[in-house]
Amino acid sequence: MTDSYISDRAKELKPSGIRKFFDLVANTSGVISLGIGEPDYVTPWKICGSAINSIQQGYTMYTSNAGMPELRQAVCDDLNRRFGLQYKSENCMITVGASEALDMAARAILNPTDEVIVPEPCYVAYPAVVELAGAKVVSVPTYEKNNFELHAEDIESKITSKTKAILFGYPCNPTGAIMSRERLLEIAELAKKHDLIVMADEIYERLTYGTEHVCFASLPGMQERTILLGGFSKAYAMTGWRIGYALAPKDILDAMLKIHQHVIMCASTASQCAALTALKECQDASKAMIDDYNRRRQLIVGGLRRIGFSVFEPKGAFYCFPNITSTGLSSEEFAEQLLKQEKVAVIPGTAFGDSGEGYVRCCYATAIDDIREALTRIQRFVESLKK
Repeated sequence: MTDSYISDRAKELKPSGIRKFFDLVANTSGVISLGIGEPDYVTPWKICGSAINSIQQGYTMYTSNAGMPELRQAVCDDLNRRFGLQYKSENCMITVGASEALDMAARAILNPTDEVIVPEPCYVAYPAVVELAGAKVVSVPTYEKNNFELHAEDIESKITSKTKAILFGYPCNPTGAIMSRERLLEIAELAKKHDLIVMADEIYERLTYGTEHVCFASLPGMQERTILLGGFSKAYAMTGWRIGYALAPKDILDAMLKIHQHVIMCASTASQCAALTALKECQDASKAMIDDYNRRRQLIVGGLRRIGFSVFEPKGAFYCFPNITSTGLSSEEFAEQLLKQEKVAVIPGTAFGDSGEGYVRCCYATAIDDIREALTRIQRFVESLKK
């Protein structure tokens, strides 16, 4: 009976492939998890202290719907300084994580007849937010042989009269790929040619290794047609604080803000105070974490290659995406059997789209000793398949 009360859109929405494995891990003791995309660091104390102080000072009321003016300005100042942008605080709103920013962006610009081009493999929420806005996802595969970069010609072959936007995230979850300026410029030209909006999820933009991130909005003519999404979760170990931001042309941002006003009201006041301190006072702590991720990146990539996998070298975020086709198992089979036999949790590549088949995602934002032990167990698992 209750099924009749569920909307068709909710029925058709696929559950997160990541959450399925979280549930399996929760019911298995002794697991080493390379699954969850979350820093293993505790939020730096200076950030925590600023939130505690805000509560002690009685700053527990709503902020402006768009967020604290000083935080919005600080976000703009930081991005403008690093990427040569020209954002004003009126172009910025503070959100409940980058996920809310993504949802608000999709709902603000998409109509039921619209199509959105989304590269795969991609973060699990990208197709979901497009579908929840009533629009259609048009997937474009990316390939290991091309460093998982998105190519303009592949996008153009999928553009129709209904195409409204391109949605992508680089550095990429799950592949760890980044985009070169050359490739991004080609996509920028397509956006201008076909009058498209670009939703650029750059939540991992501070987490790059040996290569500078190129902010899409910084490309010529792109600030005016980009919705830039970001946040504090990854670079400052603030996942549970749920604090992000969106920057966009004022008319688009105003539309997003109307939805945000009704659905959220405002992001947590204490979290906003913490985010302001993170931006202004905690760059050294963030850099130390990123340097440590780099050491872990080298360890896990080298270890997986020694086991015998083809492993694309991630240049950003904190994931690697080994090709496991040599085992003869599907991504789902590999992840399930590895968890059952050796108690190591990885996420099947198909959780990130059909083009993720043949891969698994391994998050290296976990302790080095756990990574070493996980590699030992994975090697033992792979050797058992040969018997």
